[in-house]
Amino acid sequence: MDTGSKSLNLSEAKAFCAFKRFKMPNSVPNPVRKARMRGLLSPVISGLALAAVLWGAAPPAAAKSTAFSQSLAVAASGDEEIAAWYRETGFDTLWTGADDLARRQALIAALETAGDHGLPVARYDLAGIRSALVSARTEGDLGRLEVKMTRAWLDWARDISSGALDPAKIDSTIVREITRPEPAALLRAVAGKDPAAAMRGLVPDSDIYVQLMKTRFDLEDIIASGGWGPQVPGGALEPGASGERVVILRDRLIAMGWLSPTPTAVYDRAVQNAVLNFQRAHGLPADGVAGGDTLAEINKEPEERMKSVLVAMERERWMDIDRSGRMIWVNLPDFSTEIVDDGRVTFRTRSVIGREDMDRRTPEFSDRMDHMVVNPSWGVPRSIIVGEYLPLLRSNPNAVSYMQIIDRNGRVVPRGSVNFASYTSRSFPFGMRQPPGDDNALGKVKFMFPNKHNIYLHDTPAKSLFAHDKRAYSHGCIRLADPFDFAHALFRTQAPEIETEFNKTMKGGLETPVKLEKQVPIHLVYFTAYPEGRGVMGYRRDVYGRDAKLWSALSAEGVVARMVSQ
Repeated sequence: MDTGSKSLNLSEAKAFCAFKRFKMPNSVPNPVRKARMRGLLSPVISGLALAAVLWGAAPPAAAKSTAFSQSLAVAASGDEEIAAWYRETGFDTLWTGADDLARRQALIAALETAGDHGLPVARYDLAGIRSALVSARTEGDLGRLEVKMTRAWLDWARDISSGALDPAKIDSTIVREITRPEPAALLRAVAGKDPAAAMRGLVPDSDIYVQLMKTRFDLEDIIASGGWGPQVPGGALEPGASGERVVILRDRLIAMGWLSPTPTAVYDRAVQNAVLNFQRAHGLPADGVAGGDTLAEINKEPEERMKSVLVAMERERWMDIDRSGRMIWVNLPDFSTEIVDDGRVTFRTRSVIGREDMDRRTPEFSDRMDHMVVNPSWGVPRSIIVGEYLPLLRSNPNAVSYMQIIDRNGRVVPRGSVNFASYTSRSFPFGMRQPPGDDNALGKVKFMFPNKHNIYLHDTPAKSLFAHDKRAYSHGCIRLADPFDFAHALFRTQAPEIETEFNKTMKGGLETPVKLEKQVPIHLVYFTAYPEGRGVMGYRRDVYGRDAKLWSALSAEGVVARMVSQ
């Protein structure tokens, strides 16, 4: 993989990340990180020691005194959920009582790793908690500290389990429904007998998140050691080339882990294979030539890759999904559609996605596919009718003759009876439909998961578009390179003879819906950093600029790509 460190298998990666993502990270291998962690931990340890003496000497009843309750109530007055919790529990402590040492230690351990997860560290004000731990002397101090730690807990628990951002506020085409944990449930969980387990249980443990976090740590070490070396200057390099630029290319491929150490100064077979593997992992045409697009990706620095990984970790925190059983996975910047069974890709095809114009971009959301339509007609979306077709019909009523004019009851209206020039985009009362046929924009089959965005998967007569490596050409729907094979794979479990039945129905020419006996979850996602398998992290270009927006938002909240520099 291109992180330059030894690849781990999934079980090793999980063990690696389980230690680093939640434990007190004071024994991490990187020497820079070790020094940083020693500096961070010392005030926490001294503060906890002092606080333990203070609180251990006070009787438990003191924590419920009037001074404590009043200061707590004032501090919590701006947050009704926190205030209600303490009223209902009789102002029992979670963090500041004599018996709360394990809980507050677990919280500090969790907050210490917030930066490792790419979370906004300043939001939880660990520095303020440390200071308050050291300086707390009165019951009023403890009441204020109690609320401060509770707010930190709720903020961290929400962010680690379901993301630090509200994506819909950043980009309207990200319409993912995010399930946020209820504050009362989080408070009940941490108030239980094993608060550390409650905290660990909130950390995402999907294979994707684990591998992203492993890559995040690898990149941090690479950045600390100076990166991948000089960028490759100049234009394209091809097999057989030699000289200084080939040496720089060779060294960068070695540093990224794509090429074993070699003294060659020639673009030989080993360099060519390294370039091929790099291209495959970055969604580039795999021709073994280090052309312009390939060199642009090779020359990206680890800090840029880190941003992609951190944004991907945030996206994965939004994905509250069950990955057991079957699902359909459409990764937009990868221009691919997959059928995934119990975590294993069983079918994959190239896809065309929506154009880069803001009103044509394919949105991100999840739904459930429930049927396909063989020999579909195309009901033209209103935006296309008034934006593209009505202007043509005003000047020529016989334009787009392959389209039917439809009234609001679904009946075909003769073109000669309509004065198109008398209508505006707002007043035009008709719909338009393209009947089934070889030239239908949807091809011979479409796959439906009814949604308010009017997005679905379908065939297309424009097959030449699949030869392009960047495939953003549609009005928003997903076009499939192999729609018939997709139909066979999707329906084979309920209809073993699906290929024969499908071909017979298609040849009949009639529009025919075919229901899935069991609906299949479908996820339209946008990962520019995503595990490719075999320990390789793949990267894709930010075709819609969404990752740039998300990174800007994370950065504004205090997330940094280079933890080692802090």
